[in-house]
Amino acid sequence: MKTSIEIDDALIADALQTTGLTATDQVIELALKMLIQLKRQEKIKAFRGKLPWEGDLNQMRTDI
Repeated sequence: MKTSIEIDDALIADALQTTGLTATDQVIELALKMLIQLKRQEKIKAFRGKLPWEGDLNQMRTDI
C-alpha cells in the first residue's frame, strides 16, 4: 500500500540511526509492528491473576 505522509525529518533520522535501517519505509513498518505488539501485550496484561496455575514456584526457582 502506498501512502503519502509528512513525518518530522529529525524523528526519521533518529529512528534510522537508532535502528540501523537504511530506508524510511523500513522504519515506518518496524514502528507499526512494534505498536501493534505493544497494544497486544497490553491486552494480555488484563489476564494477570485471572488464569489458573499449578506448581511450586520455590522449586522452579531452585531447579537447575
